[in-house]
Amino acid sequence: MNLETILYKDYEAYLPQEGRCILGQMTNAENLVVYQAFNPSIAKYAVANQQFGGSQYSFNRMSWIKPNFLWMMYRAGWASKSNQECILAVEIAKANFEKILAKAVHSSFKSEVYASKADWQAQLKASEVVMQWDPDHHPNGNKLKRRAIQLGLRNSLLRQFGTDWVVSIQDITEFVHEQGQKLTQGKLDELLVLKEQVIEIEDGDIRESLSLDH
Repeated sequence: MNLETILYKDYEAYLPQEGRCILGQMTNAENLVVYQAFNPSIAKYAVANQQFGGSQYSFNRMSWIKPNFLWMMYRAGWASKSNQECILAVEIAKANFEKILAKAVHSSFKSEVYASKADWQAQLKASEVVMQWDPDHHPNGNKLKRRAIQLGLRNSLLRQFGTDWVVSIQDITEFVHEQGQKLTQGKLDELLVLKEQVIEIEDGDIRESLSLDH
């Protein structure tokens, strides 16, 4: 794995402790990483072909991406849940990630963003990206005050993300298992996570639509 790691005890020192923010790892000035969890067959195909596809993958359903490593670990139970046994780190251009954000519609009605509930429902039905803000989590599963974003992709945008926009796909399951074992053993001081930062979104319209605090 060629992603940058940090001890969890040092991880939070650099990050906001509350509010909505997009946390993630930039691999260079242009690219960032998002995470997905799949069964071994889908993961094996994705890594071998450096794009998504194969007999078990469907572009006709919604697929969720998460830029925050620990949020992915919470959802996948450190790669222990059924059909989430393999964790993939998918590198894409930040510019393309921002294109995804620009199309995102909140999964629930926000009066400060949408003119009416009917307007929100119409946008949600037509959108190729569904956005959800949920409590971020400590490695042990406890909720934090900070909110984490996850993005559901569908239709032509999902295909574009899974094929044309992929820079690289890594299977980081072995690393996840190693760190999950440290948690089980109560070795929180030794726990490594992916080093992350607040992903800055310069476009004011996107920031407003996302209801970002940082």
